Amino acid sequence: MTPATRDPKELAIQYPDLFRGSHTSRIKALAVGLAAIALFIFGCWYLEFSIDRLVTGFRQLGWFITLMIPPDPGTSFPTYLVAMGETLSIAFLGTLLAAVLALPVSLLAARNIIPSVFLRFPVRRFLDSIRGVDTLIWALVWINVVGLGPFAGVLAIATSDFGAFGKLFSEAIEGADRKQVEGIRAAGGSKLQEIRFGLMPQVLPVLAGQILYFIESNTRSATIIGIVGAGGIGLQLAEQIRVLEWQKVSTLILMILAAVAVIDLISSRLRFAIIGRAGEAPH
Repeated sequence: MTPATRDPKELAIQYPDLFRGSHTSRIKALAVGLAAIALFIFGCWYLEFSIDRLVTGFRQLGWFITLMIPPDPGTSFPTYLVAMGETLSIAFLGTLLAAVLALPVSLLAARNIIPSVFLRFPVRRFLDSIRGVDTLIWALVWINVVGLGPFAGVLAIATSDFGAFGKLFSEAIEGADRKQVEGIRAAGGSKLQEIRFGLMPQVLPVLAGQILYFIESNTRSATIIGIVGAGGIGLQLAEQIRVLEWQKVSTLILMILAAVAVIDLISSRLRFAIIGRAGEAPH
């Protein structure tokens, strides 16, 4: 008789530790599940969740959608194209500026570059503090510093992405193969030459892929921060919502969706061209 066909009671007697652990894990899983459900119910009560308000909201949303159809930019389409160009410029310049500034700082945060925890720790905490503030908050800060317009949007995205790039770049650098670096060192290369010829060729494709992804993501972020006054198509969207021009609102939303889709397609092709087709998911 194989173990799979033996009586479970007999197996429980023979292997009590295994069965006892199984029951314990089930109890723990059940306790975690019940705690999650209780927390969810408490959150719904505390935040005054209401089914009636949700149903009423969906009805209101349906009414707004009927007002948006058909999309009609009127005579403002050239203005919207210029605003879309501003949004794309904000996303591209902000991402590029963040990447350029974050690369040298990420080297100071990498364990295999700076072994001393006393030097590396403050750099990592600095990046965490920058990354912990949302892009929208940085947009509000920079608008009060440099005024309204796309320049504040570029600075907001650059500041927010600086912290994110610093973390991602440092992790990519720490994950690089040490053999190439050791080969440069064995040949008599300096520390800078180890980084330049042994480390950077390995991580640059990864960093480029991350930058391309952030350009795509920041196109949406640039739209959001435009609503608070950072320029671009988000500012146009906020103005049309304010004056209840719903057909123009739907036109702007379709333009944003189309731009994001095109950028996603282009960035995907560029990423695969950089990292190779091996990184492509099977269809």
